[in-house]
Amino acid sequence: MLKLKNLSFLQISALNFLLGFGSTMNAQDKSPWQGKACAVSLTYDDALNVHLDNAIPLLDSLGLKGTFYLSGYFPAFRARVADWKAVADKGHELGNHTLFHPCTGKLPGREWVPPDYDLGNYTMQRLLDEIRMANTLLEALDSKTQRTFAYPCGDMKIGDSSYVDKIRNDFVAARGVKSEMSRINEIDLFNVGAYMINGQSGAELIDLVKQAIKSNALLVFLFHGVGGEHSLNVSLSAHRELLLFLKQNEKDIWTAPFVDIAEYVRQYNRGSR
Repeated sequence: MLKLKNLSFLQISALNFLLGFGSTMNAQDKSPWQGKACAVSLTYDDALNVHLDNAIPLLDSLGLKGTFYLSGYFPAFRARVADWKAVADKGHELGNHTLFHPCTGKLPGREWVPPDYDLGNYTMQRLLDEIRMANTLLEALDSKTQRTFAYPCGDMKIGDSSYVDKIRNDFVAARGVKSEMSRINEIDLFNVGAYMINGQSGAELIDLVKQAIKSNALLVFLFHGVGGEHSLNVSLSAHRELLLFLKQNEKDIWTAPFVDIAEYVRQYNRGSR
């Protein structure tokens, strides 16, 4: 142990600064998300009617914001464009999920993929053109140029060719489908993990949040149906239990659109270098 009586005033001052700085860093490490323990992003895929009719009213009633990944091809987008514009006006994120939601059709369980929208039948240029046109479509609704992307079906390749690097200049970040949560300095912004929800109870969803709090991680929920309309579905009661828990624990949880969290992660990690 150092004997302080043998140290000069400047040495003692420097030592106190270092000790204080270390304590501050430890405190920051426990609250890296806007001063909170974890970050949660609520994301909803495929522009469903239930998002407008079930999810948005509950989010708005609690003052929470979500991210809605839209494909211009889907019926509930085409039929309710004005409603989606209103969603953006309320502060929710409209995310890019391509124009036609192309997926690799040759994988098991993908018999539902039509040949015209089978990613295996796409050229790289066609895919990039459709992604960028989807950005233009969404900008017409929300006037924003900063946006995030969600890989349809989690597919990131045409054949053996990845398109991940080709879209880095078009988006702040991209969400994948791997069930994982990561600490702020471990996040790959162009393959952010997400928990695909299908039938879990409210308690199970809340347990994921508690795990994120404990590990100071980013947790992304991936919803499709909310009270129906999709084979991947969360019940209205489970969805409500989760959102109420997030609201009741705002002191520990930063709940925000994916684009806001991704931009924060980028700036945070830039500053830590």
